[in-house]
Amino acid sequence: MKILKFYPDSVNERHIEEAVSVLRDGGVVVYPTDTLYALGCNALDNKAIVNLCRAKGLNPEKNLLSIVCSDLSQAAEYARIDNRAFRYLREYLPGPFTFILNTSTTLPKVFKERKTVGIRIPDNDIARALAEFLGNPVLSASVEAESEDDIVSPESLALIYKHTADLLLDGGDGLAEGSTIVDLTDSSNPEILRQGLGDFQE
Repeated sequence: MKILKFYPDSVNERHIEEAVSVLRDGGVVVYPTDTLYALGCNALDNKAIVNLCRAKGLNPEKNLLSIVCSDLSQAAEYARIDNRAFRYLREYLPGPFTFILNTSTTLPKVFKERKTVGIRIPDNDIARALAEFLGNPVLSASVEAESEDDIVSPESLALIYKHTADLLLDGGDGLAEGSTIVDLTDSSNPEILRQGLGDFQE
């Protein structure tokens, strides 16, 4: 696995372009977010999604699939966002939240059996740049490790996922807690499904 090092407060565009090339070729990258590091692939590449789900032990027909978007405009292309839901997204994003929304028809066939998708716009420049340079969302699944020390360490994650991912974007130590998951499919009645780093108030 190749490791690309980023320095604080700097997004190396050449590194991002190299990662995007991997994503466009159907590959998997490990990258930082504002919570846990994540495994990511091109959210419009059905084969890549199936491969990533298999590697993570996810059933795309049963498990929530989340996509990282560059901004609200990109998110609106792949999820149905009504006015009330948009107000919540505008208030809390970028940030450590996953908002569950109804899917649009622009997502690939692996989503056809599902009516919902998790939307993430992390408060992390590297994560958002990946989706921006790719031109569409990145399917995202949080990394897993046996210890907190391993889950926050890019070096440890490189060893854990050396047979799963093609590239790791090292943005420094990550965090050990995931995002707060909020169901907005009925935006008049938001429901917190998992309390994580984000503090959501109706």
